[in-house]
Amino acid sequence: MSLKIRLARAGAHKRPFYHIVIADSRSPRDGRFIEKVGSYNPMLPAEHADRIRLQNERITHWLNHGAIATDRVARFIGNAGLAPMPAYREQPVQSAPKKKAQERAKAAAGA
Repeated sequence: MSLKIRLARAGAHKRPFYHIVIADSRSPRDGRFIEKVGSYNPMLPAEHADRIRLQNERITHWLNHGAIATDRVARFIGNAGLAPMPAYREQPVQSAPKKKAQERAKAAAGA
């Protein structure tokens, strides 16, 4: 069974609230889960203490048992210092200028 640490949405229309849960990767986003290990309230300001709440010892327990965090939750866990911070690129490779545009920019910079 592959385990994920992911967000499960709760809250009203246009008032999101997320539970951070341990779930089987095959179960639906808001469906069956094993354990709640935190919460995320994006409506609060970034510096507010209750914006992200994590149960540190339970998260480390599940990480040691092979649970894999999704991108957003991995960032939360990395900021809390429970796991290494995931690496993110500043600019996606797909949106980078293509070969001819890069050549034109090089020529314009050199001239």
